[in-house]
Amino acid sequence: MGEIHQRIAARQLLTGAKLPSIRAFAQALGVSKSTVVEAYDRLAAEGVISSRRGSGFYVAAPAPPLTLGSIGPRLDRELDPLWVARQALDSDDTLLKPGCGWLPAAWMPHENMRRALRAVSRAEPAALADYDTPLGFAPLRTLLARRLQESAIPAAPEQILLTDCGTHALDLMCRFLLEPGDTVLVDDPCYFNFHALLRAHHAKAVGIPYTPSGPDVEQFSRALAEHRPRLYLTNSALHNPTGAVLSPLAAHRVLKLAEEYDLTIIEDDIFADFETEPTPRLAAFDGLGRVVHVGSFSKTLSAAARCGYIAARPDWIEALADLKTATTFGGNRLAAELVCRMLTDGSYRRHVDGLRLRLAHAMGPVVDKLGALGIRPWLLPRAGMFLWCRLPPGVDAADLSRLALERGIVLAPGNVFSLSRSAGAFLRFNIAQSGDPRLFSVLAELLAP
Repeated sequence: MGEIHQRIAARQLLTGAKLPSIRAFAQALGVSKSTVVEAYDRLAAEGVISSRRGSGFYVAAPAPPLTLGSIGPRLDRELDPLWVARQALDSDDTLLKPGCGWLPAAWMPHENMRRALRAVSRAEPAALADYDTPLGFAPLRTLLARRLQESAIPAAPEQILLTDCGTHALDLMCRFLLEPGDTVLVDDPCYFNFHALLRAHHAKAVGIPYTPSGPDVEQFSRALAEHRPRLYLTNSALHNPTGAVLSPLAAHRVLKLAEEYDLTIIEDDIFADFETEPTPRLAAFDGLGRVVHVGSFSKTLSAAARCGYIAARPDWIEALADLKTATTFGGNRLAAELVCRMLTDGSYRRHVDGLRLRLAHAMGPVVDKLGALGIRPWLLPRAGMFLWCRLPPGVDAADLSRLALERGIVLAPGNVFSLSRSAGAFLRFNIAQSGDPRLFSVLAELLAP
């Protein structure tokens, strides 16, 4: 009964769908046929399913409201990726958040933002009250086109669609390209919200092991041949959670395979401005042919002023603008004008330069303090905020995270990032959120023999 309820909640069985035969379901679950008969009888009594003489059993009840936590293997709620995000977002300032994915508020350019807000507040009334155009604030799209061209990504302003954030951009692309049941390749490990987003779109995610130079190309090739996926969702630079960067060789091989199998790639590049030296972008090699480039300013400027973008092939932009209008109607013009002003007055460039330096200075001490506890980085990233770390032998990241939570610390255990759940010995640390000595004293206590 629980299995059928879960399949209905996960939209794997819709109203009118035929249930497995009693014999097939008994074999699949390893139970007797009489057990399945009783379960089906009880479900029919509840009105969840109905029987049709000579045909079988069918879903009768409408699906309940979508609950993402019920889709896929049930995790302990403390380790559910959505719970990790909710706990970090809902908590007060007394909770330490080395597992979260954003910078401390104190690191953001408050005074520069206040100046920009005052300037935007003096704009003409239409800027403060009207809906934005479907593509979004034109001056910001022009600036973004220039920034992308500096990275060898050939995007004209007309190829750029502003969104409310990076997640909104990814959601629009999934709405645009996916049908329920489509397969999507993701890195293993990858940003945990990719998993949740694909669940929401009823897509099948297939994980590809990630190496220090990019996805395992041999396994990538085998997955393409076996699953014929619609999309590949990835970070090219400063990969989340590992901090790795894509090598030119891996990029060329991935693009060649994508062409062979007619695969679309969505390149989430929200950490681009943390880089001190440019690294390869799939969109630059591909020219926005089958690669869609996504970015935002939530990580570097403000998570409160939500502003992201999609850069894509010209013939897709108009349809994406229609989809954006259908789902949000108008974009966030105030946020777009705020970001545009900070990009043009030079304050954003100075702020990002300072962030890179500050993160570089924070990296070494955090690595040393973790190393003293036997926690070692999988690799030393060139830049950015994340350390993907292996725990001492025999320590389970899930157990450690539960105990740390009881002491007021939110950690990010490896298996929330891993579709195969093969990262049980890893934690992701945000070095910008790992400066409080309490973190290391609690970890030392919990790791003590």
